[in-house]
Amino acid sequence: MLEITDIYKSFGDFTAVDGADLTVDAGELVAVIGPNGAGKTTLFNLITGQLKPEDGKVVFMGEDITYLPPYEICRRGIARSFQIVNIFPRLSVFGNVQVAVISQQRASNRLFHPAQSIAVEETNGILESVGLLDKAWNTAGSLSHGDQRILEIAIALGNDPKLLILDEPTAGMSPEETVATMELVKRLAETRGLTILFCEHDMDVVFGIARSIMVMHQGRTLIQGKPEQVRKNDEVMKAYLGEE
Repeated sequence: MLEITDIYKSFGDFTAVDGADLTVDAGELVAVIGPNGAGKTTLFNLITGQLKPEDGKVVFMGEDITYLPPYEICRRGIARSFQIVNIFPRLSVFGNVQVAVISQQRASNRLFHPAQSIAVEETNGILESVGLLDKAWNTAGSLSHGDQRILEIAIALGNDPKLLILDEPTAGMSPEETVATMELVKRLAETRGLTILFCEHDMDVVFGIARSIMVMHQGRTLIQGKPEQVRKNDEVMKAYLGEE
C-alpha cells in the first residue's frame, strides 16, 4: 500500500531523514520506533505532504504522491493524528468529527442545508466506534487529555482513510489509558479494514500490537521486520531495548 524509498529531508545543516525506507502492506499495523530526534515525525510529515523531501519517493497504492499537497494526499486515502493534540477546542465533539466527514464528502458547498442535518448518521457512527457518542455535545476543549487524543483519531476517521497514521497516539496518557487506546486502535483496524502506521515509545505496546516494526536511527532505517526479528537484532537491543 505504501512504499517509501531513499527519502531525505534536511533543515539547514541538520539532516532529519537520511535515506529512510519503509514498506506498509495493506491490512498491517506497522510501528515506527526510535529515540527522540530519530526523524519519525519528520517522516510522517513527508508522507502526508506537510514537508517536501530533497530526494526520494513516496508511493501510495501505486501512485507517486511525493510532491502532492496535504489535501490531495488526504483525498487519496491517508489521514493522520498529530504528536500534539490538534482539534477545534471550541466546537462540540460532534462538530469536530462532522467537519471532517463533510469535507470528505465534498458537502461543504450545500449552502441551503443547515449544517446540523449533514452527515449526522456517519458522524454518530464514528463517535460510537471510538466510545465518544455519549460526549457528542460536550465542548471538545473540556474533554480529558485522553479523550482529546481519541477525538483526534475520530476526526481522522471522518476522512474515510485507507491508511491511518498515528503520531504518538498515547502521548501523555496513563498506563491504563495507553492500553485502552491501543486496544481501540487494534479494534478499528479489524472492524474498518484499516491499515495503520503509528509511532510509539512504549515498547510493550509496540511489540504487543505491531505486525511489522521499522526502527529509525539518526534519520536512517536501521531495520524493518517482524517483531521477533527486530527484538533479536543486536543493534536494536543495544540502542533501544536496553539489553546487552
